[in-house]
Amino acid sequence: MLLLRPPGVYRPQDDTELLSEAFTRVTLPSGARVLDVGTGTGALALAAARAGAREVVAVDVSRRALAAAWINARLRGLPVRVHRTDVATAPPSGPFDLVLANPPYVPWSGSGSASRRWDAGDDGRAIIDPLCAAIPGLLSERGCFLLVQSSLSGVDPTLTALAEAGLKTSIVARRPVPFGPVLRDRARYLEQRGLIADGQREEELVVIRADRTERTG
Repeated sequence: MLLLRPPGVYRPQDDTELLSEAFTRVTLPSGARVLDVGTGTGALALAAARAGAREVVAVDVSRRALAAAWINARLRGLPVRVHRTDVATAPPSGPFDLVLANPPYVPWSGSGSASRRWDAGDDGRAIIDPLCAAIPGLLSERGCFLLVQSSLSGVDPTLTALAEAGLKTSIVARRPVPFGPVLRDRARYLEQRGLIADGQREEELVVIRADRTERTG
């Protein structure tokens, strides 16, 4: 699917594809509300709208990303609303039956400029941890959360955080992928931090699913 992508907006790639594939295995209830966190070009929001969601809310902190998502949805006549917010500090009004997220997860606190499109602090969890804390307040009674991240940013801490929040967690997709340009540039830093072995130039992408299985009140 060809999408408008202005400069500075995250390009859909392996992680987007893996999350999209996991999404196709989720059964949306009738009248479903879907939230796409860090929408970028809106690729996942468009997929949710095409799957029959009644309402899709696409959020991002980037105005360019939201403009791209809005235009991409309008060109296809799909019901996607865009909203500029940080879900961890100012969550949109829920509840949502499905929350999709492809947040920044590359570990980086080295010298040089960081990009909010992919860099996420010393351990790669600067966005993931607050997001996991916010998710229980966003899900409907039988809501589902799908998150894609790299193994470099710690899969077990994500599973633990979501489980401690009372959600049923599982890994529903994995895919090893070679480093792209960003991680190749970060490779020496990651080796020095002990996050990858010397000479390692491959990461594993993981999709985590978390379900609310009990009624909230």
